[in-house]
Amino acid sequence: MPMLNLSAPDLTVHPPRSCRIRLGGYVILPRMLDKCRAVLTGKNGPYHYACPIDQRFLQFAGIDPEALKAEVAKGKGDGEILQWIEANAKNKHSDWEIAQWSAFRESAAASDNDSREFISKSIKEAGFEHREDMATWFEWLDADDFVSYGGKA
Repeated sequence: MPMLNLSAPDLTVHPPRSCRIRLGGYVILPRMLDKCRAVLTGKNGPYHYACPIDQRFLQFAGIDPEALKAEVAKGKGDGEILQWIEANAKNKHSDWEIAQWSAFRESAAASDNDSREFISKSIKEAGFEHREDMATWFEWLDADDFVSYGGKA
């Protein structure tokens, strides 16, 4: 098994971190940084930086995705990127606002018919059609990452 290089993750070999992992209290952010680093090295596999889920964080914080990508390209670690985000976010939030936003995002389910149809189709394609407990975006993403890299539904 290849050694994991988390400073330049190879998302052709393993998935990014779960959306549930937090940095500075923010869900989504560590996963987005993994995808950004992988895009910079051409090892993003099926993952896309600044995708619709990433946009949830970028809009909440008020961060330009290209400016963030430029900072990540400098080789900064998660802590340094968090400091940059805190200094450059257009939308300043208190710790409790970040905690509430993260809790909401973690429990968010598809809210429109197209999204619900997409999730349902994806759950079936991944072999999880017998699972009625998957309702949120994060549950689906975690399950999809699992089966995409060899896990069984």
